[in-house]
This record gives sequence, C-alpha cells and structure tokens, in this order.
Amino acid sequence: MNKRSSGILLHVTSLPSEFGIGDLGPWSYRFVELLSRVKQHYWSILPLTPTNLNDGNSPYQPRSAYAGNTLLISPELLQRDKLLPEEYVDRQLKLPKGKVDYRAVTATKKAMLKKAYASFTKRFKGQLGSKDADFETFCSDNSEWLDDYALYETLEAKSRIRWFLWPRPLRDREVPALDRKRLSMKEHIEEEKFAQFIFFRQWKSLRDYCYKKKISIVGDQAFYVSYDSADAWAHPEILRLDSRKRLEYVGGAPPDFFSRNGQIWRNPVYMWSELQRTGFSWWMNRIRHYLNLFDLLRLDHFRGFTAYWQIPAAAKTAKKGRWAKAKSADFFQTLQRSFPNLPFIAEDLGVITKSVRKSMKLLGIPGMRVLLFAFDGKRSNPHLPKNHTRNSVAYTGNHDTNTVRGWFVNEATDEERRRAFKCIGRTVSETAISHEFVRLALTSAAFLSIVPIQDILALGTEARMNRPGHQFNNWEWRATPAQLASRMFEEFGELTQASERDS
Repeated sequence: MNKRSSGILLHVTSLPSEFGIGDLGPWSYRFVELLSRVKQHYWSILPLTPTNLNDGNSPYQPRSAYAGNTLLISPELLQRDKLLPEEYVDRQLKLPKGKVDYRAVTATKKAMLKKAYASFTKRFKGQLGSKDADFETFCSDNSEWLDDYALYETLEAKSRIRWFLWPRPLRDREVPALDRKRLSMKEHIEEEKFAQFIFFRQWKSLRDYCYKKKISIVGDQAFYVSYDSADAWAHPEILRLDSRKRLEYVGGAPPDFFSRNGQIWRNPVYMWSELQRTGFSWWMNRIRHYLNLFDLLRLDHFRGFTAYWQIPAAAKTAKKGRWAKAKSADFFQTLQRSFPNLPFIAEDLGVITKSVRKSMKLLGIPGMRVLLFAFDGKRSNPHLPKNHTRNSVAYTGNHDTNTVRGWFVNEATDEERRRAFKCIGRTVSETAISHEFVRLALTSAAFLSIVPIQDILALGTEARMNRPGHQFNNWEWRATPAQLASRMFEEFGELTQASERDS
C-alpha cells in the first residue's frame, strides 16, 4: 500500500450515462480505461450504500450499512443479460443528462427493476422448486443483513411510513408480527433481494475489470447510519434511542471551517457500551463487508471513534452539542486484531486531538492532507506541502470542499492567495490555479495522492459536490462525455509520470 502512486476521486453517480445518473455500466468501464491510460492506480469513490430522498440523497446518510445503492444499477447491463428488452431501455432516454434528478431517477429505476424481476422469475415459471443458483447462494451468504433489509424496504414501501412510526409490534420487531409480514409479502421481499443481487453482481464485474487494468478502488465508509435505515430498525440497542425508538441525541460537528454554526447530521449516535459488550461485532462485520468490495477503505469521521459531537435531538444548532467519549482503546485493539494489515485511510479533518493523533500513529493508519486547508498562515499546518509525511494521502480538495478554482475565486482571502502563490513559487491566474494545486498534490511526500476530477478539469463552484450544513441540492454534479475526453487528462498523466507516481 505504501508504493508511491495516485488516483482520481469521482463518485459513480457523477459519471455520464443515458439514464439520469452515473451507473455501473459502460461509462464506468470507460473511466477505468481512462485511469489506466493516464497512469493512475486508484479510483476513489463515495459510499455505495442506498441513499434517501428525505435525507437529501447523501451517501453519508445510508439506509443500510450493507446494501448497495440500486440507483447505480445499469439498464444496459440488464438488457445485455436479457432481463430487459431493448425497446424498454430505449424508452428511458428522456431522463436529464445534466445534474442528477434523484426523484425522477428513483421512480424510473424502481419501475425498471420491477420489470427485470418479472423477467427473472419468468425464466423459472413452471419449474417447481427451481431458482437461479447464483441468486440462491447470494441470499444465503448475505442473509445476516439481507433478510432484515429486504423486509424493512418492503414494509416501508407498503406503509409509506417511517419505521419508528409503525405499529408497535412491527416497530419493536415482535417475532409473530414479522413472521406474518414475511409470509404475506414474500414476493415483494424477494424482489428487494433480487435488486441487491443485481447490484453486487454488476459491482463484482466492474471490480474484476479494475483488477485486469491494475486499478485499485478506494471505498468510503460513512461513520453513522441514517435514523431512517434498516440498521436503526434491526439494531436499536446500539443507538441512543428511547423506549419508543425516538431519537435522544444526534451526531454532528462543532463550529469549524466547514460551518460557523456547526453541523447537525440527524443521525442517531452509538451506544458504545453496548457495542463494546458485543466485541464491536456490528462494526467488524460492517468493515469486513466493505473490504470484500474495495482495496482500500477511507474511514469517514475517524475522530468519532475516539469522541463524537453529541447534540440533543431537539436542538436547533450544533452549538448545543458536547463531546462524548467512545470506547476507543478497545475498539482500536479489536480493529487491529480483526484486520492486521489495516488497509485504511483515516478522515482526520476538523477538530483533531492529541489522542486521535496518538491512535493513528499506533495503528499506522495514514491521514488526509488537503491543500485547500494549507494556507492559514500557521507554519505547523499539517496540510502545507512541506509538512506532508510519507504515511499520508494528499488531496487538492474533497467532496465536502469547493473545487480549487471555486475556492480561489469565491472563498480565499487575499492573504491566502498570497501564501498559495508563495508555495507555488509564482503568481498564477484563476485559469492556472487548479493545475498548480494538482502539481503540489502529486509532488507531495505523501505515498498516495488523490485528485478530484473537478480539479483536473479546472472547474469552478458549479461543479461542487456537497455543501456541508445544507441538506438539499447536493450530490448532483455529473461529468459530461466531452469533459472525460479532455486533453487535461493527458496533462495529468504527464504530471503523474514526472512525479514518479506511475510505476
């Protein structure tokens, strides 16, 4: 893992496609070919777990800690597998090709998967007891999470009510009530399992292609799960909920450079004493699942494994929160025993204490160095290129920041620009600043450099992925086919070679 190399950050949703959202189909394969051509070794993505319209479609508000986001299923691959007729796929081409319209895409993909499931079951009609062996194996191998998730999705779809408002027998998972629902909704539950089967089959095919092209995938694990999630319903004992399953506290962040008032994330926080009692089995199983999907895993909000910002559920701003301690010593020991190679990147941004730094050093996990945070004038700033260490990952920016060009034009002070020019070695224009930051990231001492595609393309604020503290109108940006054909990628490849990250 410590070989000097580089990669590009581009979430799957941001790829081009004819179906309103990037997916696991042809454009994913073309992007892998692009990575290989320009001498990259890593493709960095955001969480692949299901998102929720009510939570602003954030991949950091997952409806499941395990399931895949079925919005990413490729209609073209379903057509190739004879699960959708060609004329049906052609009719879906009316979806917007620009920003993701999640509401429209959700409706279209649900209808598409329903039709694909009908085709799938038709193959075995009249063959008593006969089903697809791969599907049966998938359901059996993943039953620990899949059974609960499929039932949860079916119950919510049929009731159109969130789980914490369900009748008490269902809300509290009383066995007779669940058994009755499993029996009466068997077909709908199997349809949900089928969608997951298809997602993971398409993902495996793409990952196999990445191996062939010698591209490793940096996955991302959200720290929390959504309140509106299968995990909150199936495992309420690990969350700070009252006897009626209502939120007592939510997660968030104190005021920092992302938000003056702090951030309220609306996720339930963990009961670390209960997690500790079970040997952190929920966490270890979750991480193990992700490491079967990715080569390297970024642990979002690493700070939370030591202490987390806990906000009363009724609070209006994050300023009402306080730091609460996790069971960090036991957790990290368990993590090290379970995954001796520790194939992780720690998201160590924001308020980071000495205890967090100490834990990272003991574990040997690399942290993040983000150039947009480097120019506050402090000589000891860890994000300054001269302070980068080998065991770190250098970024120009990330999914929560502006683009380099957007920062330079709209956010940077005159003093920050002056410091950036000094670091670059000369004064540069708005059109050149992105290229110079990319060069700084690639020439960093860090063993790995990850550059958001927006900065390779020198895009402005219009291409920003997320604005922390704003619940809606995020995660919508998409690249165009013309942008992926840009000469700027060849220049990026040349910089990669010059920085000796191409071997």
